[in-house]
Amino acid sequence: MEAVSSAAPAYPGTAPSFRSRALRSLRGGLAPLPGVALTAAIAAAAFALRQIPGVGALSPMILAILIGVGVRNGFGAPAWAAPGVAFSLRKILRFAIVLLGLQLSAAQIADVGVAGLAIIAATLVATFLFTTGLGRALGVDAKLARLIAAGTSICGASAVVAANAITRARDEDVAYAIACVTVFGTLAMVSYPALADLARLGPRAYGLWAGASIHEVAQVIAASFQHGREAGDFGAVAKLSRVMLLAPTLLTLAFAARRGGRGEEKFSPPFPWFVIGFLALVGVGSLVAIPPDAKAAIATTTTVLLSMALAAMGLETDVAALRAKGLRPLALGFAASVFVSGFSLALIEAFFR
Repeated sequence: MEAVSSAAPAYPGTAPSFRSRALRSLRGGLAPLPGVALTAAIAAAAFALRQIPGVGALSPMILAILIGVGVRNGFGAPAWAAPGVAFSLRKILRFAIVLLGLQLSAAQIADVGVAGLAIIAATLVATFLFTTGLGRALGVDAKLARLIAAGTSICGASAVVAANAITRARDEDVAYAIACVTVFGTLAMVSYPALADLARLGPRAYGLWAGASIHEVAQVIAASFQHGREAGDFGAVAKLSRVMLLAPTLLTLAFAARRGGRGEEKFSPPFPWFVIGFLALVGVGSLVAIPPDAKAAIATTTTVLLSMALAAMGLETDVAALRAKGLRPLALGFAASVFVSGFSLALIEAFFR
């Protein structure tokens, strides 16, 4: 009987097959890097542009999506960047939303008071319902209307991109919604200081009005500090309290999407675990005293990551598709901005003075 060699492989070709799979996995893991590097370069350019006089009023997130749109429509989207662009739109975006939670704490929210929080919450709900209802009346696509509603009622571009993780609208819709909230939020930022004098609002009432109704955090800070330090501090805290409501809004959108609706595609989006991460970090910020320098660094990192996500969104945005949507979504954004301003002011006049 011949001896069987123990050196013979039990499964010929196993080692080469394993090496092939390992190489493919490595290549797949590295595939997003060029595209991520491109979105990071666009985000860096956005931060650099803010040093130009007059441009600093725009957030780097807005500048990043504008640069991305310019690259896409001026030069085309490079195929080698596609995996990294998709990675930035999903993974980086959701991680940035989680990090937003560290900018909030229960103590900050308590400073606004029960009346202030009630006004902020009522304004958010009323604005969201008004915007989506008017969108249906105007014939605006339901997903686009939800994005405009989220950006107007909560926190501008950040809320738009966060809501899209649930809504799953087209990138052109996201770009249009961001354009709406940017334009009308900027108009509010410029006009609120003069309007506050006409309405005879005190510092805290004015800060609450700005925080409850202006779209972007940066716009709120710019507008509220025009009325003095007290108004600026109160406006910033009111706005961050409003950002806190991003989590329950996203959970509500996810629940509504799972149920579906008449005349809409019914789908089951994945559970938004990043919202749970957001809430968890709010808890961390409430229990742990984060040093001011560390908190500033985290805030900057969050803005950089959101700018990368928006750069990716711009790289996938076709301007021709935006033009095809017409003026109805723009009219919806204008009406929503007027509503959020007037509704919150009426509540402040009635219950906060």
